[in-house]
Amino acid sequence: MSNIRSVIVPSANLALMYMERLLNGVTQENYARFARPGGVVVHSNHPAFVLGHLALYPQRVMMHFGLPAGATAVPATYEGLFKDGVECRDDVEGKIYPSFEELRTTFFNAYRAAIAAVESGSEEVYAKENPLESSRKLFPTIGSATDFYLTSHVFLHAGQISAWRRAIGMPPAM
Repeated sequence: MSNIRSVIVPSANLALMYMERLLNGVTQENYARFARPGGVVVHSNHPAFVLGHLALYPQRVMMHFGLPAGATAVPATYEGLFKDGVECRDDVEGKIYPSFEELRTTFFNAYRAAIAAVESGSEEVYAKENPLESSRKLFPTIGSATDFYLTSHVFLHAGQISAWRRAIGMPPAM
Protein backbone atom coordinates (compact mmCIF):
# COMPACT_ATOMS: atom_id res chain seq x y z
CA MET A 1 0.00 0.00 0.00
CA SER A 2 1.22 3.46 -0.88
CA ASN A 3 1.72 6.20 1.67
CA ILE A 4 2.31 9.91 1.38
CA ARG A 5 6.06 9.45 1.94
CA SER A 6 6.22 7.38 -1.23
CA VAL A 7 4.73 10.34 -3.10
CA ILE A 8 6.76 13.20 -1.57
CA VAL A 9 10.25 11.70 -1.24
CA PRO A 10 10.92 10.72 -4.88
CA SER A 11 9.73 14.11 -6.14
CA ALA A 12 11.73 15.96 -3.49
CA ASN A 13 14.86 14.03 -4.44
CA LEU A 14 14.23 14.81 -8.11
CA ALA A 15 13.93 18.51 -7.24
CA LEU A 16 17.33 18.38 -5.51
CA MET A 17 18.89 16.59 -8.47
CA TYR A 18 17.52 19.25 -10.80
CA MET A 19 18.79 22.06 -8.56
CA GLU A 20 22.26 20.49 -8.60
CA ARG A 21 22.20 20.49 -12.39
CA LEU A 22 20.96 24.07 -12.52
CA LEU A 23 23.75 25.25 -10.23
CA ASN A 24 26.44 23.54 -12.31
CA GLY A 25 28.59 26.30 -13.79
CA VAL A 26 27.19 29.04 -11.55
CA THR A 27 30.03 30.98 -9.89
CA GLN A 28 30.63 33.33 -7.01
CA GLU A 29 30.97 36.09 -9.61
CA ASN A 30 27.54 35.59 -11.23
CA TYR A 31 25.27 33.86 -8.69
CA ALA A 32 23.81 37.11 -7.30
CA ARG A 33 23.65 39.18 -10.47
CA PHE A 34 20.73 40.01 -12.70
CA ALA A 35 20.96 38.78 -16.26
CA ARG A 36 21.66 41.38 -18.94
CA PRO A 37 20.89 39.84 -22.34
CA GLY A 38 21.65 42.41 -25.01
CA GLY A 39 22.47 44.91 -22.25
CA VAL A 40 18.90 44.92 -20.91
CA VAL A 41 18.69 44.21 -17.16
CA VAL A 42 16.22 41.43 -16.33
CA HIS A 43 14.83 41.93 -12.83
CA SER A 44 14.30 38.28 -12.02
CA ASN A 45 15.30 36.04 -9.14
CA HIS A 46 18.90 34.90 -9.44
CA PRO A 47 20.41 31.80 -7.78
CA ALA A 48 21.45 33.65 -4.61
CA PHE A 49 17.91 34.75 -3.92
CA VAL A 50 16.33 31.45 -4.90
CA LEU A 51 18.65 29.36 -2.72
CA GLY A 52 18.24 31.64 0.28
CA HIS A 53 14.48 31.88 -0.11
CA LEU A 54 14.00 28.14 -0.46
CA ALA A 55 16.32 27.46 2.50
CA LEU A 56 13.71 29.04 4.79
CA TYR A 57 11.15 26.29 4.24
CA PRO A 58 12.67 22.96 5.39
CA GLN A 59 12.54 24.21 9.00
CA ARG A 60 8.76 24.39 8.63
CA VAL A 61 8.73 20.70 7.76
CA MET A 62 10.72 19.95 10.92
CA MET A 63 8.36 22.10 12.99
CA HIS A 64 5.35 20.27 11.52
CA PHE A 65 6.94 16.97 12.56
CA GLY A 66 7.71 18.27 16.06
CA LEU A 67 11.45 17.99 15.42
CA PRO A 68 14.23 20.45 16.23
CA ALA A 69 15.43 22.54 13.27
CA GLY A 70 18.86 20.87 13.32
CA ALA A 71 20.43 21.02 9.84
CA THR A 72 17.43 22.97 8.52
CA ALA A 73 18.24 26.00 10.69
CA VAL A 74 19.38 29.06 8.77
CA PRO A 75 21.21 32.17 9.96
CA ALA A 76 18.91 34.87 11.37
CA THR A 77 19.86 37.22 8.53
CA TYR A 78 18.17 34.96 5.96
CA GLU A 79 14.67 36.01 7.00
CA GLY A 80 15.26 39.68 6.15
CA LEU A 81 17.05 38.85 2.90
CA PHE A 82 14.87 36.08 1.54
CA LYS A 83 11.40 35.84 3.11
CA ASP A 84 8.34 35.93 0.88
CA GLY A 85 7.77 39.46 -0.37
CA VAL A 86 11.39 40.63 -0.14
CA GLU A 87 12.74 41.99 -3.41
CA CYS A 88 15.62 40.21 -5.13
CA ARG A 89 18.48 42.66 -5.63
CA ASP A 90 21.37 42.82 -8.08
CA ASP A 91 24.45 42.32 -5.87
CA VAL A 92 26.94 44.21 -8.03
CA GLU A 93 29.57 44.53 -5.28
CA GLY A 94 28.97 41.10 -3.72
CA LYS A 95 28.02 42.55 -0.33
CA ILE A 96 24.28 41.89 -0.04
CA TYR A 97 24.00 38.10 -0.04
CA PRO A 98 25.92 35.30 1.68
CA SER A 99 28.50 33.54 -0.48
CA PHE A 100 27.42 31.12 -3.16
CA GLU A 101 29.03 28.25 -1.25
CA GLU A 102 27.20 29.14 1.98
CA LEU A 103 23.83 29.40 0.24
CA ARG A 104 24.37 26.20 -1.74
CA THR A 105 25.46 24.25 1.35
CA THR A 106 22.65 25.65 3.51
CA PHE A 107 20.04 24.85 0.87
CA PHE A 108 21.13 21.26 0.22
CA ASN A 109 21.77 20.41 3.88
CA ALA A 110 18.36 21.77 4.87
CA TYR A 111 16.46 19.91 2.16
CA ARG A 112 18.28 16.63 2.74
CA ALA A 113 17.49 16.85 6.46
CA ALA A 114 13.82 17.61 5.79
CA ILE A 115 13.55 14.76 3.28
CA ALA A 116 15.10 12.41 5.84
CA ALA A 117 12.50 13.54 8.38
CA VAL A 118 9.73 12.81 5.89
CA GLU A 119 11.19 9.38 5.13
CA SER A 120 11.21 8.41 8.79
CA GLY A 121 8.15 10.37 9.97
CA SER A 122 4.91 8.95 11.20
CA GLU A 123 2.27 8.59 8.50
CA GLU A 124 -0.40 9.98 10.86
CA VAL A 125 1.20 13.43 10.98
CA TYR A 126 0.34 14.15 7.33
CA ALA A 127 -3.42 14.23 7.97
CA LYS A 128 -3.13 16.77 10.80
CA GLU A 129 -4.17 20.36 10.25
CA ASN A 130 -1.45 22.70 9.00
CA PRO A 131 -0.45 24.65 12.14
CA LEU A 132 0.51 27.75 10.10
CA GLU A 133 -2.69 29.73 9.78
CA SER A 134 -1.14 31.95 7.09
CA SER A 135 -0.88 29.03 4.65
CA ARG A 136 -3.70 26.81 5.92
CA LYS A 137 -6.19 27.93 3.28
CA LEU A 138 -3.87 26.79 0.48
CA PHE A 139 -2.45 23.79 2.33
CA PRO A 140 -4.95 22.57 4.92
CA THR A 141 -2.92 19.60 6.13
CA ILE A 142 0.69 18.99 7.12
CA GLY A 143 0.89 16.56 4.20
CA SER A 144 -0.16 19.13 1.62
CA ALA A 145 2.19 21.78 3.08
CA THR A 146 5.10 19.34 3.22
CA ASP A 147 4.53 18.26 -0.35
CA PHE A 148 4.53 21.90 -1.50
CA TYR A 149 7.63 22.90 0.50
CA LEU A 150 9.74 20.00 -0.72
CA THR A 151 8.55 19.65 -4.30
CA SER A 152 6.37 22.23 -6.08
CA HIS A 153 7.97 25.21 -4.36
CA VAL A 154 11.45 24.03 -5.31
CA PHE A 155 10.46 23.35 -8.92
CA LEU A 156 8.72 26.74 -9.19
CA HIS A 157 11.91 28.56 -8.21
CA ALA A 158 14.12 26.16 -10.16
CA GLY A 159 12.36 27.48 -13.24
CA GLN A 160 13.60 30.95 -12.33
CA ILE A 161 17.18 29.71 -12.21
CA SER A 162 16.69 27.90 -15.51
CA ALA A 163 15.49 31.11 -17.18
CA TRP A 164 18.33 33.10 -15.53
CA ARG A 165 20.89 30.60 -16.86
CA ARG A 166 19.67 31.05 -20.41
CA ALA A 167 19.47 34.85 -20.07
CA ILE A 168 23.13 35.05 -18.99
CA GLY A 169 24.20 32.79 -21.83
CA MET A 170 24.58 29.47 -20.03
CA PRO A 171 23.43 26.23 -21.66
CA PRO A 172 20.32 24.39 -20.46
CA ALA A 173 20.80 22.23 -17.39
CA MET A 174 18.95 19.23 -18.81
